Amino acid sequence: MSRIAPLIAPNIDNHVAATLSQVSSAEPSKSAKSSLTRLAAWINDRNVPFLVTSIGMIVMLLWAGSYKMIAPGAEGIVPLVSNSPLISWHFKLFGPYIGSDLIGITEIAAALLIVAGYFRPKAGVIGGLITTVMFFITSTMVITTPGATISVHGIRYMSFLGLFLFKDVISLGVSFYLISYFGNKAILLENRGE
Repeated sequence: MSRIAPLIAPNIDNHVAATLSQVSSAEPSKSAKSSLTRLAAWINDRNVPFLVTSIGMIVMLLWAGSYKMIAPGAEGIVPLVSNSPLISWHFKLFGPYIGSDLIGITEIAAALLIVAGYFRPKAGVIGGLITTVMFFITSTMVITTPGATISVHGIRYMSFLGLFLFKDVISLGVSFYLISYFGNKAILLENRGE
């Protein structure tokens, strides 16, 4: 058996490499055969995932950032920020209103950098890096914020507050996706000398 494996492995590797080469060189819409794969190819060809995630992120950041710059928005994040070991120093240093304004400005700046990323991909990478740090910090608030989980009949569940915070885990994933997307675009431009 050990004599056969070295003979079979290179053939399998060559077959896999040839298959991957065919798939990567052909456009997905041209190689899709079933209705399901044609739909997936159509979505891919039109860049729908990037458009939905980037526009959604931009709108959310602009909206949330501007809300944090008014009193109800600032007061609403006090319990979240105050209980976070990663950012509680922020309100101690600046106070809740200026601290919330700074968070709001950071969100708006990240949104504008993502918009700029459509034209200058490196700006989009910077926007994605900012949101990665932001959403990493807010994702940890699921653990540190009192009332984020509740106990019902001895089983722990996320409360509405916990679910509100948990959405930032998804936003963290979107941030990594945007870094990757804009980074690939920036690499292509660098390789073309632009």
